[in-house]
This record gives sequence, C-alpha cells and structure tokens, in this order.
Amino acid sequence: MGTLMTIQPAKARDAYDWLEPIADENLAAQIEPFDSFWEGPEDVEKGYQQFYEFYRSNYLKYLPTERSVRVLVISCGPGYFVNLLVEQGYRSVVGIDSFGSKVASAVRRNLDCREQRAFAFLAAHKQAFEVIICEQELNHLTKEEMLHFLRMVWESLTPDGTLIVHALNGANPITGAEALAQNFDHYNTLTEYSLRQVLEHARFERTQVFPLHLYVFYRNPANYVAWGITAFLSLLFRACFLLYGKSNRIFTKKIGACCRKPA
Repeated sequence: MGTLMTIQPAKARDAYDWLEPIADENLAAQIEPFDSFWEGPEDVEKGYQQFYEFYRSNYLKYLPTERSVRVLVISCGPGYFVNLLVEQGYRSVVGIDSFGSKVASAVRRNLDCREQRAFAFLAAHKQAFEVIICEQELNHLTKEEMLHFLRMVWESLTPDGTLIVHALNGANPITGAEALAQNFDHYNTLTEYSLRQVLEHARFERTQVFPLHLYVFYRNPANYVAWGITAFLSLLFRACFLLYGKSNRIFTKKIGACCRKPA
C-alpha cells in the first residue's frame, strides 16, 4: 500500500505580509489628499473654538491621561486637534499636513505642526509615538491603502500605543450613501462592524467604536433640539435594522474608533 500523505495546515497569513510599500504620491486621492485636513470653516480662526468643543466632547476621554506621552496628529491642517491637546496639558504633540498653507496657521499659534507627507513621515519614525490620531477620514483611502496605512501606524507606535481614527458611517440611512457619492475622493464607507473588523485584522486590540456627535455646543439651545431629533432617529433606525436582522447600533454621520497596539 502507498504511504498516506500528511497534509499540513496552512500557516496563518500575517495581516501585512502581502503588502508592498506605497508612496504618498501614488495614493488614489488626488483632489483631496488623505494627508491633509479638509473639514475646516472658511474662517480658520473661528475653527479653533468650534473644533476644540467637538474634539473635547468626542475624543478626549479616549486619550491617555499621562500628559507626557508623545502624540502624532496626522492631517492636522491648521492644528485644531493639536491646539486642543496643548491646551489640555499634553507636552509632546506633533502635527503633520501635506499643505503648507494650512500648517502656516498652526505655526502662527506656536503649535508644532509641519508640512510632511503622512506615509513618508511614518516610515521614518518607527516606534516614535505613544498616540497617533488621524484627523482625515479613513474613507479617503482605498481598502488596500487603508491596510498600508494601518501597517505604518502599527510600526510607528510603541507597544501598548493608542490609535484614534474616524470614518464616514455607511449605516446611516440618510447620509451613508450620499457621503460616499458626494466626494470624488471617497472610496468606501464603514460601519461599526467593518471599522472594528479592519482594525482587528491589522492586529490592533481593545477596539472601541463610538459615535461622533455633532451637537456638542451646549450654549446654543438649538443644539438640544437637534440632539433630541437625532436621538429619536437613531432609535427608529435601530428598530428598522432589527426588522431586517441587522444589529447596527451607531447611526451618527461619522464614527470614531480607539484601539491599542499589543504591549
């Protein structure tokens, strides 16, 4: 009788072992490049207060409490997030953006923001940061580019480092499809599930996906009305999704996520 051949189980493929290096100039988004901030108001100075409230309400709770951690803010624009962190006492914060005209506003405020391309900067700074924050939506990257980006972030974080990202929410029945179609440089939308899925595929752990609330300016009474309406719609959307066997829970226009590189 012939000898039976033993079939060895396939080796699990590393999340990144098939990726080839990619250069910033080869990224798909060219009209609104990924490594620049595109959401600010025309009045740049007014944006410092507006985004301060937005970031403080939505993101601050996910940052380490230790103020000496080294933080990188990618796509920092005029330095809105950098400004928040500095005012909150963080002592080692760097912002990068590919548009020098946007960075100039941050420099005038004595914020440490630099004109740099994101992929090249990350490649040159291995294990250099305890926290990396991406101000641009991940949706400005194709799916393959997103995996490249997450690999480079992984390599630039120290063990137990924190990554904070955000994306357009494809689960919102009102804005989900429009968010994908309204910008030529939007290549996908994500949901609570798919955002967690890609981060965990990229080997990050302790992932928390959270809603990004727009109506955080509590001194304006109209925001309470808007908050109530959106809360009601979220309950309605969730009930409708359950009827179709879906378990989506987050229906804000955008969603954020905080995750950690293993220690």
